[in-house]
Amino acid sequence: MDAIAVSKLGKASSSRLWLYLVNYFRWRSQDAHRNALNAHCYWCLRRDGKSATEATSMMKGLSVADKNELLFQHGINFNHLLNWQKRGVGMYWEEYEKQGFNPIISCETIPTLRRRIRQDLDLPMKDEYSKFIAKFLNNPGDF
Repeated sequence: MDAIAVSKLGKASSSRLWLYLVNYFRWRSQDAHRNALNAHCYWCLRRDGKSATEATSMMKGLSVADKNELLFQHGINFNHLLNWQKRGVGMYWEEYEKQGFNPIISCETIPTLRRRIRQDLDLPMKDEYSKFIAKFLNNPGDF
């Protein structure tokens, strides 16, 4: 939904939509974290020779603390993994300045603004993540 469509909804509707989108992306971030923990545990068990069914059933009902302990027993401290391995990767537009050539004026270089996709390997968590997402919702062209 573009910014024009959101503005036609009115302030109350667009506020609800804004809140829904922030919560949706925050849920996706938490889900990525959960999936990363589960995947690391699953593949530790598979490397130990467990079948897919055995590994899945062994993980069923384990708490987060139990999963962290399982990884720790395999020499992995989940908290010390790179952030992108736990939270995922963010990809979004960013503006940057580039020196350009203007053939009409002269052969001088002039600064121009360009856009490129930024790959973010260190996404924030919790409330900071909500603020991070809100920045894009306030500037829809950055998505």
